[in-house]
Amino acid sequence: MMRSMSRFRQRALLTGCVLTAVLTAAGLFVTGDGIDPDLWLFVLAVAFLGFLALLDPWVRRRHNAALSTDEHLDVACRALAVGLQAQWNEEVRSRGLTEPDLLDLHWTATEQDLSDERPAPPGRSDAVVGAFERQANRRMVFLGGAGTGKTTVAMLLTCGLLDRYTGGMVPVLLPLSTWDPAAEDIRTWLTRRLYEDHPALRNTELYGSYAGDLLVEQQLVLPVLDGFDDIPGHQRADALARITKAFPANRPLVLTSRTAEFAQAVRAAGPVPGADVVELAPLDLDEVAAYLRNSADSWGAARWEPVFIQLREEPDGRLAEALSTPLTMWLASMVYAGGEAEPTELLDRGRFPGARAISDHLCDELVSRAYGNRAFAHHARASQVWPRDRARRWLEFLAHEMRERGLRELAWWELRRSVGTTWLALLGALVLGAIGGFGVAWLMAYSITPKLAPVTGLVAGAAVGAAALSASREREVKPRLGIWRSLLLVPGVLGLAAGLVFGALYGLSAGLVVGLGLAVAVALRFALSSSAELSQASSPQWTMSRDRVAVWTGSLVLAVVFGSAAALVFGPAQTGMVGLGLASGLMLGFALAVLHLRWWWFTVARIWLALRGKLPWELMVFLEDSRKLGVLCRAGACYQFRHGLVQDRLAEHVAATRSEGPALRSLFSARATSQR
Repeated sequence: MMRSMSRFRQRALLTGCVLTAVLTAAGLFVTGDGIDPDLWLFVLAVAFLGFLALLDPWVRRRHNAALSTDEHLDVACRALAVGLQAQWNEEVRSRGLTEPDLLDLHWTATEQDLSDERPAPPGRSDAVVGAFERQANRRMVFLGGAGTGKTTVAMLLTCGLLDRYTGGMVPVLLPLSTWDPAAEDIRTWLTRRLYEDHPALRNTELYGSYAGDLLVEQQLVLPVLDGFDDIPGHQRADALARITKAFPANRPLVLTSRTAEFAQAVRAAGPVPGADVVELAPLDLDEVAAYLRNSADSWGAARWEPVFIQLREEPDGRLAEALSTPLTMWLASMVYAGGEAEPTELLDRGRFPGARAISDHLCDELVSRAYGNRAFAHHARASQVWPRDRARRWLEFLAHEMRERGLRELAWWELRRSVGTTWLALLGALVLGAIGGFGVAWLMAYSITPKLAPVTGLVAGAAVGAAALSASREREVKPRLGIWRSLLLVPGVLGLAAGLVFGALYGLSAGLVVGLGLAVAVALRFALSSSAELSQASSPQWTMSRDRVAVWTGSLVLAVVFGSAAALVFGPAQTGMVGLGLASGLMLGFALAVLHLRWWWFTVARIWLALRGKLPWELMVFLEDSRKLGVLCRAGACYQFRHGLVQDRLAEHVAATRSEGPALRSLFSARATSQR
C-alpha cells in the first residue's frame, strides 16, 4: 500500500481515528439511557467511512496519479533542501566543525594528469563553496590520502550550498560504498537512495507521482559522491566510466577519493570531463602544534613540547607524516587530553616504527578512552558508562559485518543481515504466530464457544506466521496506484469481512465493534506510516520512532476493539472478561501491526545477537552514545564510524582473532604429536 498525504490530512485522519475509537467505546456504556447500541454503532461506522472518503487519496486519483509537474518538483526541491540543511548542519556541529579555532584545510593542483581542465587554485575549507561556484562547470574531484579530510570537505561544501540554496539543484551527499556498479546504474542507485533516505518523496499528494525519479532525470539533484575508493578495485574503472557517462561535462558533480585509487581508475577509464581535480595537502606542522597546544590546558600543553621539538627536527619523519592529517591530529588531541597517557610515547621508534603504526595506535586508544571512563562520558553527555572491553567487542562485530558487505554506513534496519535471512524469517514468524494465536485462543477459551479455542488459536497463529514469512522478504517499495492507495476501500473491506464473521458468531453489535475497530486500525496505520513532508530532518531515532508509534497505536486500537467486543458479549459488568479482551486484543494487534515494519525484524535480530553477546541489549542507546563519545558519526538515518580507518582497525582485530584460532590449534596439535 502506498502511503501519502499532506500533514493536514494526516493530522485530520489521526484525530478522526482516535475520536471514532473513543466514541465506540464510550457509546457502549451509555446504552442504558435509551440509546440503541446497534443504531449507535451503525451510524458511527457510516460516519467514519464518509470521513475516510473525504480524505481518500484514491478518490482524488486524477490529481495524484499524474506525474510530478514543475510545481511539484519545485516544492519537493525546496522541502528536501530544508530537511538536508537541518540534517547536515547538526552533524557539522556534532563533529566540532563550527569551532572558531578549527584548522583550515589546504588543497593544491594535482601533479598527475587526472583532469582535462585547469585545476582550481589553492584554497581553504572556508572557501570551498566559493571555489566550487567559481568553477565553470561546477565539477570538482577532491583527492587525498586516508584521513586528509575529504569527507569533511564534501560535508562542508554540501552544508554551504544548502545554506545558500534559493532554488535549482539540491546537493545530496551520499557514500559510494553502497553502490554496486555491476548490479545497477548510477542514476538508478541515486534514485533508490533518494527514496530510501527520504520516503516522503512517495507523497503523491504533495509532490506528484515518481518525484524521486524525475528529480534525478531532470538534473535537480547535485550528486556529492563520497568515497570512490570504497568501490572494489576491480570495479573502479567501470564505475568511473559509468559516472562520467551518467553525469556529462555540463552537469555539476562532486567526487572524493584517495589519490592512488582514483589515478588507477583514470588510467583505465579516462579523466572526469570538465572537472577540476585538486588534492588535499598535508597540514602545516606549526598549525598542528598550535592546534594541539590550544586543545589542552597549560599542563597538558607542556606535555606536548617534546613532540613539537621532534616535529621541528624531523619535518619529514614518521611522526610528522602521521600528525599532518586532520584525522590523526584530532585523534591525538582526544587520546591525550585527559592525562591518562603521555604523548611522548609517540617518540618510541620501537613501538611506532612508521606513520601507520601511530595511526593504528591512536585508533585503538580512541576506543579505549571513550568507554569505561566516567569523566569522559559525563563530559560528552553520554547516557551511561559502557564497559570498555564489551564496547570494543560490540564495535568490532559491527565493523567486521560492515566490512564483509563492503559498507561504510550502519543502517539499523540492515541489522537483520547479520543473523541470516532464513533463520531470521523463521524466528520472527514463530514468535509473531505464537503471540497472535495465543491472544485469539485465550479469548475464545472463555467465550461461549470454548471448544473452538484450540482450532481458532492454531488457525490464527498459522495465518499470522504465514503473513510474517511473506513480510520478511525484502521488497523494493515502488509507487503503486489504484485501490491499494485507497483509504476508504482497504479499511472498509477488511472491516466488513471481520464484522461479518464476528457478527455471525456473537451478534450484530459485536460485529459492528470489531469491524469498525479493524477499519480504524488500518486507517491509523495508513496515517502513521505516511511520511508527510520532506522538510523533516532524518535521523536513526526519528525513522525508528515512526515504526514504534505505528506498532503501539495499532496494538492499542485492537486492544480497545476486543475489550469492547468482550463487554458486548459478556456484559460490561464482567470486568474480568473485558480485561481479557483488552489483553488478547493487545497481543493480536501487536502481531498484526509489526508484520510489514522494519522495527520488528530489527528487534528480532537485535535480541538474538544480544543473547549471543555480539551486541548490547540497548543497541540504539549504545550507538547514540558512541556518536557523542566521538567513535561514530551520523549520516541521515544511518550511523558511520568516525573514519574508515577506525572501522578498518576494529575489523582487523576480528580477522586477527579468527586467524589466531586455527594457528594456535595447529601449534598445540604439533606439540602433542612431538610429545607422543
